[in-house]
Amino acid sequence: MKNAKNPKNVLWQLFKSTFALSAFTFGGGFVIVSLMKKKFVEELQWLDEDEMLDITAIAQSSPGPIPINASVILGYRMKGIVGSLVAVLGTSLPPMIIISIISVFYTQFRENKIIATALQVMRAGVAAVIFDVVINLAKNVCMTKRALYIGLMIISFICTYFFKISAMLVILTCLSIGVIDLLWNIRKDRTI
Repeated sequence: MKNAKNPKNVLWQLFKSTFALSAFTFGGGFVIVSLMKKKFVEELQWLDEDEMLDITAIAQSSPGPIPINASVILGYRMKGIVGSLVAVLGTSLPPMIIISIISVFYTQFRENKIIATALQVMRAGVAAVIFDVVINLAKNVCMTKRALYIGLMIISFICTYFFKISAMLVILTCLSIGVIDLLWNIRKDRTI
């Protein structure tokens, strides 16, 4: 934790940041992860680029919503279990409030042409943000200069896009290969 001094300040900043990111993010997990990176790596400098990449990978491959998974890990990294609870609360409150309001006025929202148009326009913005996330993640993988990781990224794309193989199967396969690679490297380091 680089720029965090006062523990109460950190918890409050963590809550405010996750609440604001969750409240003003439209488009799901990949969008909020990109914004978390900008907030916690670039602006607050609480995490390194590699740590955020690890959080993204774990959050994406764990069951459940990506923003909540990322918040649990981020909060724990900052302030342990209390940090996790604060981050999850900050992340989960905005959607709960918004969905509650929408459910009360569902019929009016469904029939309103202005809201329908606004949602269509937002989809274009979400697509751009997701594209940005994909480019940044691909750039980080390429920066490792490991042929295995770059190859897995390309093969994963081909499998999911062209052959319509389940993303879960691709993630589990990559996880298995990653664990085998880690064990191989640990064994190799011990013999040196």
